[in-house]
Amino acid sequence: MCIAIPCRLVTVEDLWGEVEISESRMKVRLDLLEEPVPGEWVLVHAGFAIERLDEDEALETLAFVREAARAALAAEGTGETDVDDGR
Repeated sequence: MCIAIPCRLVTVEDLWGEVEISESRMKVRLDLLEEPVPGEWVLVHAGFAIERLDEDEALETLAFVREAARAALAAEGTGETDVDDGR
């Protein structure tokens, strides 16, 4: 299964950008976005920013991903359910 994650775009340099999620940063390709701007929320999949998101949509999606992760951890029966809030 593949999943795309909302991230905040921090820097833009040509066709590359740096995004931040859960206090971690990673480089992504920006080929699929027209005129990306630092500070925007973008949906990242397989190393590419594939779509812009408004902040409400990004935060709602992150909340869903957190809940899905908690449910998966609970289903494993390890007792671990602590999931980073993604901001």
